[in-house]
Amino acid sequence: MFDIGWSEMLVVGVVALIVVGPKDLPRMFRAAGEFMGKARRMAREFQSAMNQAADDSGVGDIAGDLRKAANPKQFGMDKIKEATDDLTKWTPDDTTGPNTRDLAEKRAAAKEKIAENAARMTEERKAREAAEAAEASAEPELLPDPVAPAPESKKA
Repeated sequence: MFDIGWSEMLVVGVVALIVVGPKDLPRMFRAAGEFMGKARRMAREFQSAMNQAADDSGVGDIAGDLRKAANPKQFGMDKIKEATDDLTKWTPDDTTGPNTRDLAEKRAAAKEKIAENAARMTEERKAREAAEAAEASAEPELLPDPVAPAPESKKA
């Protein structure tokens, strides 16, 4: 409490022995001990009264909130969990009504139709490209030259 070591206590004891005398020294130590006991008791009572007043006024709750706020990582995770609690319990019919399911079904049907049209168009394109490639690879038909003389036919 006073941060006094053994050597300092020995010096105080020797000075007290010289000043007070050996006859009155035990009574003085007893009175000092009683005074220290009363002071400690008063300090404990004061501390318990202050703790009770703090508990009654809600300082403990505020202190807990401050501890949570002092740890921003934990505070942020608590808020994220609190915000996502509603999302984990969500079903379409519970919060948005029956139209949500109909809309989801329409979107699924449209998605399937788009996929079918894309597949059909891809097949048509491949068939067209194959036809063009076959046409390009076929030997061209030779047309007679309009400037060249006509071939003579043999008459026998």
